[in-house]
Amino acid sequence: MSLYVDASAVVKLYVREPESDQAAELLRGQWASGRHTLVEVRRALTQALDGPELRVARDRFASDWEVTSVVELDEGVCGTAAELAESTGVRALDALHLAAAEVLGRHERSFVTFDQRLAAAARSIGWTVRGA
Repeated sequence: MSLYVDASAVVKLYVREPESDQAAELLRGQWASGRHTLVEVRRALTQALDGPELRVARDRFASDWEVTSVVELDEGVCGTAAELAESTGVRALDALHLAAAEVLGRHERSFVTFDQRLAAAARSIGWTVRGA
């Protein structure tokens, strides 16, 4: 089954965290994510790492990002995100993740996140959630 992943899952590939092994197992192979994940992950890497570790992590992420199926945040995705933010109460970036994933279809993919609030919202609208 294909995967939609949020930034909380992607970061665990480059920054050692408690669920890093689980994330690495889940994210083997191809995955998709919203365009905003680029910003979220780069920010998280800069907050967690510095010096040579940051450069290595950023380079690894850039390489992985090149083969990621990226969902663009167009007018339709943003409109859906606004509706999801209103109906589920999730934060703006989380609503963008849910909307980007919706473009790809919830019956064809699992939603991977380690964010408990986002996981609950994804489950509430019918997603199969892995990670959290």
